[in-house]
Amino acid sequence: MPITTYAELKTTLADFLNRDDLTSVSSTFISLAEAELNRSLRHWKMETRSTAEIDTKYSAIPADMLEPIRFHITSGETNPLELISQAELLDRQRRAGNVSGHPRYYAMTAGELQVHPAPDGVYDAELYYYQKIPALSDSNTSNWILEHYPDAYLYGSLIHSAPYLKDDARIQVWAALYQNAIDAINQASEKAKFGGSGRRMKIRAY
Repeated sequence: MPITTYAELKTTLADFLNRDDLTSVSSTFISLAEAELNRSLRHWKMETRSTAEIDTKYSAIPADMLEPIRFHITSGETNPLELISQAELLDRQRRAGNVSGHPRYYAMTAGELQVHPAPDGVYDAELYYYQKIPALSDSNTSNWILEHYPDAYLYGSLIHSAPYLKDDARIQVWAALYQNAIDAINQASEKAKFGGSGRRMKIRAY
């Protein structure tokens, strides 16, 4: 049967496991698979943008953010901010004497974006980031992974069913099929972004 909805995924899980008593826990298998997918996948469909005005050195991150890709100021002197470690940012802050100015660096600090120098005014900014995969539920019955790559959901869920069912013998089978699906998804993203030719080295002429 096709796997296009949350309910169909749970039915297929029961069919693969030849069990009809897993209704209460199949949603847990799927949630655990989603956690693994968020760690394993970096696909262009996960890329999104968020805009905001920043006027302090700390800004909240979007609730659905997995990791930043690019953060830049879009007003005034437009430039990308360089991502540095928290330790390096604190060192720069110490050496600069906490002087405010046009932000040029940022770090992830206690779940927030910390910029340096601290803004000397209000700046428009744009954060480009990888967002979490929209979780499946009875109300959110599908997403782009289930639509295009249902095997990743299926095998990822089956991996997490094995310890629960004490069926360790099949973990390796499910894991191999899951990894094949993940590799194919990431490769498809690379091909879509770079035209199938791979990343090209740019040589700057001086």
